[in-house]
Amino acid sequence: MKTIVSRRKIMVSADGSGLLSQAGGLLLKETLRVTGLDAALSAELERWRASRAVHDPGKVIADLALTMALGGDCLADIAMLRAQSEVFGPIASDPTVSRLIDRLAADPARALKAIRAARAIARERAWMLAGTHAPGADNELIPIDIDATIVIAHSDKDQAAPTWKKTFGFHPMTVFADHGPAGGGEPLAIVLRPGNAGSNTAADHITATRLAAAQLPKQRRRQVLIRTDSGGGTREFLSWLTRPGRRLSYSIGFALTEEVQAAILALPQQAWTPAYDAEGQVRPGAWVAELTGLVKLDGWPKGMRLIVRRERPHPGAQLRFTDIDGHRFTCFVTNTKRGQLADLELRHRRRARCEDRIRAAKDTGLRNLPLHDFAQNEIWCEVVALACELIAWMQMLALDGPARRYEPKRLRLRLFAVAARLVRGGRRLRLRIAAYWPWAGQLVTAVTRLQALPAPT
Repeated sequence: MKTIVSRRKIMVSADGSGLLSQAGGLLLKETLRVTGLDAALSAELERWRASRAVHDPGKVIADLALTMALGGDCLADIAMLRAQSEVFGPIASDPTVSRLIDRLAADPARALKAIRAARAIARERAWMLAGTHAPGADNELIPIDIDATIVIAHSDKDQAAPTWKKTFGFHPMTVFADHGPAGGGEPLAIVLRPGNAGSNTAADHITATRLAAAQLPKQRRRQVLIRTDSGGGTREFLSWLTRPGRRLSYSIGFALTEEVQAAILALPQQAWTPAYDAEGQVRPGAWVAELTGLVKLDGWPKGMRLIVRRERPHPGAQLRFTDIDGHRFTCFVTNTKRGQLADLELRHRRRARCEDRIRAAKDTGLRNLPLHDFAQNEIWCEVVALACELIAWMQMLALDGPARRYEPKRLRLRLFAVAARLVRGGRRLRLRIAAYWPWAGQLVTAVTRLQALPAPT
């Protein structure tokens, strides 16, 4: 039996007034204010302000970051903010935005340094406001995850090249600060590289680590745990990390050489202890053991420990030539002297959260670099970092519970792209969120929390 539902015809007209389609963007605008990122960008980019210019370069870059955070992926998408100037203020025209990017790209070293300086200033303010929610607030180590990713180019852009995955594009190096299981993470550096850049280039790892360290508040720079996959497991990079006075902890993937394989086979069964799953519970079919002292580590940093994980591959997994006796093995090295092997291995494996941060960055403008010149795309990557930071800081300051872990796609669906009406009265502006919206209360609470925070003086 079929049910026939009568539906009234919906008439459409473009004559509404006082309506907003990205009302939740107010969360990001308030985050700009309370962290002082808007003021810092304006101060650092003042030298690029053209004579008799109407628009402040710092605000233009901040508006671009807002656009990407709301889902934009090209310069022209800033029109989304321009159509709602009552909330986002005066927005520069497309030609003005393009000319600013060209001016910044004409002196990329100085422009990148200026934007990064503004980010560092705002980060210190954001972490101070976050209190116990900020990374390292409990004096524990702050995991800093380094990983490279591929950004495909669909046209012949400056320095785009074939990648090791047989694609064509770029191979940027990314660095993220992990907020732990209760939160997400935020970018500390996105270093654009040609597509043929190596995955284990020590110089690039060192550059990325330097940039990331400069982004941290000074009082937190001794609380760093550098985590990478085996691409960072080079003598040069590890030697740089452990130079006297640097005091950096590390947990880095290590190649499974023939000597390491022989040492694994020589381990007695009692040397293996159960490994933990993501929740810190014993995981059946997985074990860890220490190989320090069984493998010659001449030329590697002193105090380096070599730890191996053994596990049964999941059903259907294809075995690799490095798999021994039906088990899969992975190794990592660390200079942490205390702690159970299972805890250290779990800490290292949580480096995989970096993949989530990279996915979020690609949903926030990194998936496709829209400009042609390499220097222009370097500026674009810096704006992507700004957009990701705005989202991360907003979650850290205004949200709680599972919402602090929402990725950009879910934030846009539930909080950012909500309809509202802008009402004027009593010399005030009131944003009236749609009452039927399931997350309206959460949005109002978050905005109220941000508006209660003072802007930096």
